[in-house]
Amino acid sequence: MMDSKSITVMERHACCGGEVRFLSHPSRELGLEAKLGVFLPRQALEGELVPVLYVLAGMTSTYENFLIKANAVRYAAEHGIALVTPDTSPRGANVAGEDDAVDLGTGAGYYVDATSDPWRKHYRMASYVERELPELMESLFPFDADRCGIAGHSMGGIGALSLALRHPEKWKTVSAFAPISAPSQVEWGKKVTAAYFGGDKSQWNSYDPTLLLKSGHRHVGPILVDQGLNDDLIKELRPDLLEEAAKQAGQTLTLRHHKGYDHGYWFVQTFVADHIRHHAEGLLPR
Repeated sequence: MMDSKSITVMERHACCGGEVRFLSHPSRELGLEAKLGVFLPRQALEGELVPVLYVLAGMTSTYENFLIKANAVRYAAEHGIALVTPDTSPRGANVAGEDDAVDLGTGAGYYVDATSDPWRKHYRMASYVERELPELMESLFPFDADRCGIAGHSMGGIGALSLALRHPEKWKTVSAFAPISAPSQVEWGKKVTAAYFGGDKSQWNSYDPTLLLKSGHRHVGPILVDQGLNDDLIKELRPDLLEEAAKQAGQTLTLRHHKGYDHGYWFVQTFVADHIRHHAEGLLPR
């Protein structure tokens, strides 16, 4: 367990009766300093054990974006749910080419563990979010390890959906905004395959939500997904493939299509209250 003295509080802000903090810490999985955001509702500040929702942002975002732009804090405060927002990739790995494009490298870790050099040393976002981050958060704050949910936006949808499907015993609730639903079958995923996986497409079997459903993975609860129909990235997102795979697998999935909405945070903040409520229904006693 990490010594709390290793945690740096970069910022703290009173908000909605609770507190938003931006933290940094040395990560054993990434081998670098990692940054993250946390919202502590009033109940957590008072020492009460609270449920927690981990939210994974999309490419080019950071640990700050969701907490600042999604308007989610006020709804999390209403339900007494904590929020944790990790970064979207390692920072400062000094891998050649990691800053050359927005869809690979810095800001685009895809929540996978790279298996090929030179990426595999630091690009281990799957293990960071799956193991290290919850362990750290539960050691620092009164977060209930038995009441954890996970959500994601765009690239973050890969991480949220795949973690929930692989480990439903840990992630009791799951939702996503415009997730990349079948990364192994789109151009973004092909770029990841070539770089992070050394060309081994089979590595996607552990992360691609559509492939996971087809291989027998299920989540015990309902999955909520929202998709804007004016999203100019929809050809890379392929929600239709996720819906088809869920139907064949018998997985309860609510896929809502919204006319006029695009891919950004205006879309996210419009429907974020529904997502927080979705998680509250699964994480809070009735």
